[in-house]
Amino acid sequence: MRERLVVIGGDAAGMSAASQARRLRGPEELEIVAFERGRFSSYSACGIPYWVGGEVAAREELIARSPEEHRARGIGLRTRTEVTAIDVAGRRVLARDLAAGTESWTGFDKLVIATGARPRRPALPGIDAPGVHGVQTLEDGQALLDALAGSPGRRAVVVGAGYIGVEMAEALLHRGYEVTVLHRGEQPMATLDPDMGRLVHRAMDGLGIVTVASAEVTEVLTGPDGRVRAVATDAAEYPADVVVLGMGVVPETSLAREAGLPLGAHGGLLTDLAMRVRGHEDVWAGGDCVEVLDLVANRERHVPLGTHANKQGQVIGTNVGGEYATFPGVVGTAVSKVCDLEIARTGLREKDARAVGLRFVSVTVESTSRAGYYPGAAPMTVKMLAERRSGRLLGVQIVGREGAAKRVDVAAVALTAGMTVEAMTALDLGYAPPFSPVWDPVLVAARKATAAVRAAG
Repeated sequence: MRERLVVIGGDAAGMSAASQARRLRGPEELEIVAFERGRFSSYSACGIPYWVGGEVAAREELIARSPEEHRARGIGLRTRTEVTAIDVAGRRVLARDLAAGTESWTGFDKLVIATGARPRRPALPGIDAPGVHGVQTLEDGQALLDALAGSPGRRAVVVGAGYIGVEMAEALLHRGYEVTVLHRGEQPMATLDPDMGRLVHRAMDGLGIVTVASAEVTEVLTGPDGRVRAVATDAAEYPADVVVLGMGVVPETSLAREAGLPLGAHGGLLTDLAMRVRGHEDVWAGGDCVEVLDLVANRERHVPLGTHANKQGQVIGTNVGGEYATFPGVVGTAVSKVCDLEIARTGLREKDARAVGLRFVSVTVESTSRAGYYPGAAPMTVKMLAERRSGRLLGVQIVGREGAAKRVDVAAVALTAGMTVEAMTALDLGYAPPFSPVWDPVLVAARKATAAVRAAG
């Protein structure tokens, strides 16, 4: 008897699951129905800042597979259709056609929840005024580009200095705007320790981006036409013709909560290693709406990244398709940039290590991306954390110019393997003057961390 798979969410995790399930089971065995409330499917949300900034020329370049392409492969993708309720016991979902305004129930044998995340949008006066933009979907990116094209002024305020905030600040700078970034932390990029975030702050200042720390936004001020004119904090007002919110995201799990499905401390769905929702045999979840195991801290975290979403979708689709796969967890690797400054991290920050009761040593080294005598050698700062007694690697942060960010991948592999910093010093990494000093900066940090572990007894 043919089964029906229902997928809620038409982006990375949802459509990866649907596509993999279709590869393993043909239409005669498995009907696939997917619901997506937007107009687009399978696109790179991570690329939106670069589209807004002009590095990516067209919206279509961010789309990996269109709704029509999914349908041609035997996946019944219904766009502009929002699921409004999940009846787990009755094995059905209620969906609203946003164009027609009608609702109907669709039954399922297997269900995949891939509802993603939603941007933090604090309930502040004026937050919904024209000219205030979140950047989460392609529709959001298009709305921002349209607003920039019609803006009479050239002043932009970005609220938040995480990955999206920093990337959007760069995008607006490329568009010729005077950019001010307001953030609550001591330094931008709170995913780094403050001493490494300070390097990012200096680079942003050097680019002409005004970065205001410890800024608590209290109101978005509007003019007589109702449009945004400034952003107010507890200390000052900052004129703005456009405002971009980059305050991070939270799991979009309202449907799951109403359906009684298990949620973790961060609001994300809890799953087993096969990405099956705990306690529910035929319900899976993946992407930004789930919590994942941090392999270093051994705790669940919410880590909204497209890399994880695609891998989790593959795992789900494999299991729905009758084979077996698992997603063991993450070490928290992420990279970004602001103009030519590259930013990378993996594993734990100092505050993360303290939060889980780990005693550690930390070291920081200055090096270069190539042999110092080779043309184009650029400075790089590497910070490394190691467990005090065992010497186990706990985390690495890197800030530098060309060639800096992807070096974090070596550390990510070492973290996943549970290596000590002493074992890392023997890694046989590639060397030639155009690519690295004789001692790669990550290995220099590992040597220094090894010495610090020994000194700590």
